[in-house]
Parts: sequence; C-alpha cells; structure tokens
Amino acid sequence: MTSASGNATGLEVLLSTLKSSHDVKSTLSILQILDELLSAGTVKRISYMISKGGSEALLHTLVNMTRIFPPNYYVLLPLMHLIIKVGQRDRRFGQKAQEIGAIDETLNLLQLSLPQPKYVTPCLWVLRIYASSAATGAALGKSGIMRLLFKLISPYTTRNTKAIRAATEALSALLKSKWNSRRALENGYIQWLLQLYQDWHQRDTQNKYISIHKALLSCIRNITNTAMGKKAFLQADGMRVLLNTSRACGSTTDLQPIVKLATQIMRKCHPKQSLPLLTVRSYYSFVLPNSVDSQILDCPSTTPQEHVAVKENDEEDDEDNTANEEPGYNEDEDDLETDLSRLKPSPQLDRPVEELKQYERLCPELIGYFQQLADEQSSGQESVPLPTFFTTPGPRRHKTPREWREDVIEEDAPMPNNPLGPRGTRQVAFGLSDSEEESGPKLLIKSGCAPVQSSSRHLVQPSHGCTLNPSKHQIKEANWNRLRSGADSAKLSTHLQEVRNIRGQSMAGDKSTGFLSQSRTIGREYRPQDTKRKLSEMRREMIPFHDPYVYTIMAEKTKSVTDYQTLAFPDYWGHTAPLYQEPMTGQWCGHQSPSLVTSADDVSLKFNSNFESGNLRKAIQIRKYEYDLILNADVNTDLQHQWFYFKLSGMKAGIPYRLNIINCEKTNSQFNYGMQPVMYSVHEALCGRAHWVRVGSDIYYYKNHYCRQSAATRGQKETSYYTLTFTITFLHSKDVCYLAYHYPYTYSTLMTHLHLLKESLNSDQIYFRHQILCSTLGGNKCPVITVTANPGSQPEELHQFWNRQYVVLTARVHPGESNASWVMKGTLEFLVSDDAIARSLRDSYIFKIIPMLNPDGVINGCHRCSLSGEDLNRQWSEPNPDLHPTIYHTKGLLSYLRSIGKTPLVYCDYHGHSRKKNVFMYGCSLKETLWQARSSIDTATLKEDIGYRTIPKVLDKISPAFAINHCCFLVQKSREATARVVVWREIGVLRSYTMESTYCGCDQGKYKGLQLGTRELEEMGAKFCAGLLKLKKDEWSCSNQLITEDDGLLDFDNELQNDRHMSHSDAFVDDEPPCPEEIDYYTDNCTEEDDDPIDLATELNVSSDDELEPRK
Repeated sequence: MTSASGNATGLEVLLSTLKSSHDVKSTLSILQILDELLSAGTVKRISYMISKGGSEALLHTLVNMTRIFPPNYYVLLPLMHLIIKVGQRDRRFGQKAQEIGAIDETLNLLQLSLPQPKYVTPCLWVLRIYASSAATGAALGKSGIMRLLFKLISPYTTRNTKAIRAATEALSALLKSKWNSRRALENGYIQWLLQLYQDWHQRDTQNKYISIHKALLSCIRNITNTAMGKKAFLQADGMRVLLNTSRACGSTTDLQPIVKLATQIMRKCHPKQSLPLLTVRSYYSFVLPNSVDSQILDCPSTTPQEHVAVKENDEEDDEDNTANEEPGYNEDEDDLETDLSRLKPSPQLDRPVEELKQYERLCPELIGYFQQLADEQSSGQESVPLPTFFTTPGPRRHKTPREWREDVIEEDAPMPNNPLGPRGTRQVAFGLSDSEEESGPKLLIKSGCAPVQSSSRHLVQPSHGCTLNPSKHQIKEANWNRLRSGADSAKLSTHLQEVRNIRGQSMAGDKSTGFLSQSRTIGREYRPQDTKRKLSEMRREMIPFHDPYVYTIMAEKTKSVTDYQTLAFPDYWGHTAPLYQEPMTGQWCGHQSPSLVTSADDVSLKFNSNFESGNLRKAIQIRKYEYDLILNADVNTDLQHQWFYFKLSGMKAGIPYRLNIINCEKTNSQFNYGMQPVMYSVHEALCGRAHWVRVGSDIYYYKNHYCRQSAATRGQKETSYYTLTFTITFLHSKDVCYLAYHYPYTYSTLMTHLHLLKESLNSDQIYFRHQILCSTLGGNKCPVITVTANPGSQPEELHQFWNRQYVVLTARVHPGESNASWVMKGTLEFLVSDDAIARSLRDSYIFKIIPMLNPDGVINGCHRCSLSGEDLNRQWSEPNPDLHPTIYHTKGLLSYLRSIGKTPLVYCDYHGHSRKKNVFMYGCSLKETLWQARSSIDTATLKEDIGYRTIPKVLDKISPAFAINHCCFLVQKSREATARVVVWREIGVLRSYTMESTYCGCDQGKYKGLQLGTRELEEMGAKFCAGLLKLKKDEWSCSNQLITEDDGLLDFDNELQNDRHMSHSDAFVDDEPPCPEEIDYYTDNCTEEDDDPIDLATELNVSSDDELEPRK
C-alpha cells in the first residue's frame, strides 16, 4: 500500500486504499483493522477518522461491495457495522451517502436481504443513520421505503423483534421529515401506529420489548410535529390511548421512560391556550426619559399580587391576551467573526477626550497622590518622572448633557441619624402568618432548636484559608447599638407594623411588647424586653457585615417602580451558609397522581412578592395542595419570565405542596439535572438557622401547552412557555417561607455590605473608596469601589504606586443572576482581608469594582433587563447616556483609563449560567475564532499574545468549582455589543472575560455532584483574586509559602503553549448558550432521546434463522 502523498498518516493510507479497493479479502482486512482501532479508543478516534475522510471511504466501499452479486455478507456485515458506528457521529453522513450514491445501493441490498432478518437488521439501521438528515430522509421517503417499513412492523410477536425494532427506529427517523409525515398522515398511519402501540403495551405483559414500545411512541411523536399531525392524533383519540396506557404503567421504574415520552406527546398535542392573564406584558411600566412614545401601561386597579390564591373556576373566560412579538431567530446569531478588520482589537475612543475628563473624580487615588508627589519634587526631593496626563483639576465647567449632574456624582454620604428616610417607612414581612389564628406551636429559641441535617448532605469543615476579621465591624456596631437601644419601642415599631409572630399575633402593634411579643421567648431566664437585644446579638455573631438596622436605612433610600413599603425578612435578617453542602437531586421520573379540587372551607396558601427583588404575578389554586404560579415579565417588556422570589404563608406541616411555575421561557434548565430552588424559613431563622437552603423534590422542567398566540399574528413563530414544577413539604405549620430561583442578593443588601465593609477596615493600610458612578433611570445610585494599598510617603513608594496596573471588575448586569453578586461579595471581602495574598494584590494593583451594573433591574425583580426593557449587556457598543447610564459611564471610565495610559490589565464581568454546570470563562481570541470557523486565513502569519489563557489555567488549578474544559475564547458577530467583546476590541484589554457561575453545581472536581451554595460562590470570588497574582511575576516569590494547599499553581514557569484545541468545539458562545446535556423533553432544537448511540453488539447480533416475511 502506498500513499499519494509523502505526508499522509497511516490512517489516511488505510482509508485511501479502502476507498479504491474492489478486492474482498483486502477490504475485509482493512475493515478489521479499522474496527480494532475504533473499538480500542474513544469517541475522539471516530471524530478523527471522520475528519480524515472516513465516512466517504466507508460509503464508497459499500457502493463497491454491493455491486458484487450475489451479495457477500462476510464483508458487508462488518462494513455496515462500521458505517453505523461512524455514521451516528457524523451529522453530514446522510448527505454524503446521497452524494456518493450509497442510498440506492442500500435499498437494493435491503430488497435482496428481506427473507433473512440477520441481514435485514443492519440494512435497516444503516437507513436509520441516513435518515438523520432531514433532506436525505425526504429523499428516502420519495423512494417508497416507508411503505416497506410499515409492512415490516407487525403487531405483538416474539419473533424477529430486533428487525422489528430496527424497522420502527428507521421509520421514526424518516418521520422527522415533514414531507414524510404528510405522506404518512394521508395514508392514515397515525391510527395504525396508535393501534400497534396499544397492542404491544397490552400483550407484552413482562415488559421484555420496551425498546419497541418506545420506538413506536417516537414515531407518533415525530408525526405529530406538524399541526396536521396533532389534529389527526386528537381525531384518532390518541389522548385517551396514551393516558390509559400511561396510567397502567403505574410507578414501575422500567416503564417510566415510556410514561415520560407519552406525556411529552400529550402535552404537545394538547390544544394551545393563552396564559390566564389580561396581558402578558409586565404589570409595571416605567416612563423613559426623552421618549414621547413611552407611556405607563393601563393596568387593572387591583394589585398584581394574589395574596390568596384564586380558584381556577373563579377566573374569567374571556380575557384579552396581547403580547409583543418575540424576537425572531437570527440565522447568523451563532456565526463566528471572520472579518480581520473587526476581529483584531482596535482601541478607539467613542467620545471626545475633553468629555472623558469628568471621570477624573473617579480616580482620586491618582490625582491626590501625584499632586503630593509634585509638591515634593518642587521642594527639592529626588526627581521622579511625573506623567504628563495628570493635571490639576481646574475650575468646574458646565457639563454637557452626556455628563453627570452635580447631584449624580457624590462621595460616601454619612449615615443619617434619623433612620426614617424621606420616602416614608418600610415594613418588615416578619411573621409566619397573615391570619389571626391562635393555633400553632410557640417558637422557643433555646438549645432544643438543633439544626436538622440530612444524611445526604455533606458537612463542610471550617476553612483554614483566607478569612476576614469582622471584629472592627462589630466594634463599630456598638455605636449603632447604643443608638438603637436609646430608641423608643414605638418608633421602632413604625418600621415593623406588619410584623407577626408565629401564632399570628401582632408583634409591633403593642408598644408595651417592644420588638417581639411576649409569646415569643428566647428562654425562661430572659425577660420579654430582653428578646430584641438577645436576638440581635445572636444574629450579629452569625452574620458578619450585615446589620438589620443599617439594612433598613439603606432600603429607605432605595427607589422602585412600585415604591415597595415592605422588607422581605431574609434580606432584613440576613443569611449564613449552612455547615453542609447539598447534593444535586436525581431527575424526576414519576408521574403526578390525581387529586381532588379543594372544598370551599379549605385554607389556601397566601402568596406575596411586593418587596425588593420580588417577582410573582399570580397564583391559581388548581387542586387541594397544588398551585399554578405566573411570573411577571421584566419592566417595560413582555419577556424574560424566569426569576422568582416570593413569600408563602398559611401552610400545614408535613403536607406535600405542588407548585407549578407555568410561564418560564428558557428551553432548558438545570432544574432537569439536579438543581433545586432555595427556601428561607422565618421559623428556622429565629431558631438560629438563618439559611437559604435548597428544597424541592419531583422537580421537572418541560414545555407546556401555554403559548404566546399573538406572536403568530405578527409574523412570528408561536412561542411556547415552559413549566417548572416541584413539590415542597414544610416543616412547620403557620410558618412564613420565602422561595426563590437562586440565593437572593438585593441592592439594599449590597449597599449595607459596602458600608459595613468600609467601617471595618484600617484606613492606614487599605485604600477603600466608595463613590457613585451615576444615577440609574430609577434614581438609584450605582456604586463604584476603589481598593488598593496606601502608598508610603517616599518618592520611590509613590512611583511604585504610579506603576500599579488597574483591574476592573463588574457584576450583576443581568438582575436574575444573583450568584454573580455572591461571587462579587467574596471578591470584595478577600481583597480587603488581612490575607498575605490580598496584601500582595493591593500592593500590585488598583481595583475598580462596579458590583451592580443594573440596580433598577435587581430592585424591581427583573430577570435580564433594565427599566428601559433592554438587555444592558447588548448595549456596550453604543450605550445611550439617558437609557443606559451605568453602561455609558462604565465604558467612559474604562476609556478614561486608557486615555491616560492606564489601560486595565484585566477586565472581568461576573455572570450566572442557567444551563451549564461549574464555573468557567469566556474570553476573546483571534486565532481560536478563525480556527473554529475553519477560515482560509493563514493564522501562522498572525501574532497573538496568549496571555488571555493564564487566568483560566490558574483558576483550574486552585478553584475546585472552576472547569477549564468549559471555557471558550471565540468571538461572535452576535456578541459584538457585549462587555467582554467591546472591552477587548475598543478598550484594548487582552484579558477581557465573562466569568459564568452555575446556578446548579459541579460535575467534576471536589464539588462533583454537589450544588453550589453561597459559601462556594464567595470562595470562587476569592480564588479569582488569587489567580491574578500569577500575572505579577515580581510578586510571586513572596507568596510561594502562602498557597500550600494549591501546589499546582506553582507549575507555570514555562510559557503556555498555543493549543488550538483548548476551546470547546461548540460555537455557541453566549451568556447562556444551549445546554450541551441531552434534553429529555421535546423542543424543536434539542437532541432527542432516540438519537442515543446504538448498542451494536445486541442490535446486530441476530441469531434467529426464522424468515422475515412482510405483511400483506
């Protein structure tokens, strides 16, 4: 065997010889070699073979061998075995077979093999591989193959079952083509398929042929993908057939895949309905500045909160359902950028330099210190070059409309003496019930209230790593304590008018009872008037850097669209991570048992979300202990239903309640792969367990029968909603519990944390400056934090200070990504800690941190948008100063740093991810993008600094939650307006990242199989900072002894090699790209279950000598 090219590999030589061979013995020998190579390796070997032309070689060989008559099955069987193995990994296999002419040869071979099932079965599986391409499937259908397949699929029998399954699977693949589905419907095959499925279900009493049941259901599922198919299914009474057969399956574990598939078909074919709302547009609207078209939405006079769930039969029948059109799918959305003029970073200013001078006041650390240095130089000190770009601020000039007003930029305002802000009082949603019932156990905070720990939870040992010492914060709190202790109980009760105790009694209405009523005691040794003090002391010890009193003051200054007057108890009281880690749940495979509708005298759950970050629009009681919940859209939109945060009360202990959130929008969710929502119990918090914990069982996320029908009338595809369903069993009756999509972190919490954090610091060592970037549309302040080390007084020390590089960090541009705030919390606390690494970082860098880019969205319970109704992370190219002020001024600050020669070394935007596990990064690489796009540009002539990989490589070594194999460094056209790409391209920051943290947990490393809690998220924020130390080589030697537990971090002396395979092959680079995991419910763009790899050993090993006769 010789190769046409001297550079050909051994595999290429084998494939070339196989492709041109007509000799049976030579062909059989090569096939055996290839089979051994692929069997001994992994899927990567198959992919490599495909890249070298393996599919084409096998198909040409099939054409050559089928032309030998009679067919030589000694070579044809191993050949088809390899075709099936390789073909199911090659998405273009059907198209290649059609181009080479292998389809006709395979159909002829099938006709010749019909009497013998052991030869028919591999032919059918090959046809199934061909039909994976819709175009090829349509071509096969036009050849008349469907008629033959219908004849091969017989009613229940114990003979030739492998051939019957192969024929059914091939038919299912063919029915994915709409042309084939229409032909099948015209011939009445839907009725026949239902009869076949019912026959196999009833007669296969031992469930030996579940794969055939499933294949028949797959045929029904595919044929009902069209409106005509759904109509035919309903006319054939398919709902009754599938419902009865599913009920007969019961809870048998082996039959649950059948039940799930049947349920998917029934959901899909159920007549579409509109949501039970007057309008799907957000209940709240905000008048935008300088917009004549913006007006407040006319809404019903009642509030959107259904405090008592509405019975389904109480709803109006004729509700108007109007919705804005869904954005159409952009065919180029996932195209990679290949234009070098746009792919290469080209730093440029988007506004005049004079306008950038307004950002000088956000860099007081430079102006102040260098002014001091200039004074020292003029007095005869040793000369240190003074940068020309620093100027002494002149008289204040009139600002342009694009600049801040004087009242927008401000320094830290002192805490007011009067806790009551100008906007009136806030109330704390504290009690466990809104009713006045006297039933229910008393809450005793004593030693008997021991934490309840599940045996499945993983205890967390105390960390010996980097810690903060909040002692100074606690000393500072003493001043607040004196202020609080001097306040009259009646004044405090003004804040807490709606506070209730566990028994439903008023806790603040009676001045003589103080903060708590006498019925709530800490222990018999304490007097009732001591309750407030003891609870407050207990809480402060548990939750550093959080104070309810400071939180109340901060909340008073927070402005919302609805002017919230209630504080959610978890945000007021605070949260600490429990001492255990919670494992991911198994996927729910059960079915819901029927339940009777509640009678009129039953007490319903009460729901409320009228507090900061809350989101729940409507609750409908559909069964005794089951509720359908509807979320509110983001303000000024009719989209983005995903984030939820609401309060429940009126529950009974030990009763499983079923909650169905019926208007989610994402096509997949980690709720299908082990994620749970979080819950906060007031009862547990007052027992000393102030934790948000993962809760819920029987969790499932699926497409439902609700849709946005108005989209179809506007030229858009009818959009379906999705349901998140889960069961919760409460531990305490008459408790008050809060449920949320993820651990909430409100704007008021952030402002409280920043204030207390600053109060705890030693200002002689740490430079911590809290300034205001700008005001938001809603009138809230967007904070910007500066952290570095104070320089010494010597000129050399000041010169070192001048040489410090900037690191800019941002977070929470998407309000629903609360995990990003917890990561940022970990970053802030680490940077100001007394840890040696943190000290080195402060000595090396100046950190500019904007911890919340979208305060308005966070405050008003939005999932993705700001009050303008737009995704702020798509506005970075041309931000509008009126509509996107936080983005406009953040970009302005970055541009200012670049204009003065201080381009940041690192920029990172913290995000959350709903469809992937672990923590990972997106970056920007010219070469990797061109490689992935298979561009014809010669990348060898392009130069690129590979320093963008350093931080991900280091984090992969030191952070247990980080997964470098999930990182991606591709640049897409559709992402050109995101922070990551704009900062890389326009500001010129090489290390510009988006860091994504999962809502769920990890599938690798130390945390494998565990959900991430706030402790792990904060740890990730600290680890990110530690990873920055690698970038400062001259600081590395002083830190070798500090990272003993992370020895792998020290193994990076050599330059990272330019490995083009580091990025994912997946080209979907988004804040939330499609989930790579297999989706188990029907969607138009998902990987379906019937595409699982075929078990060749069992399916192609047919030992039966019976003849296979098609039915007449």
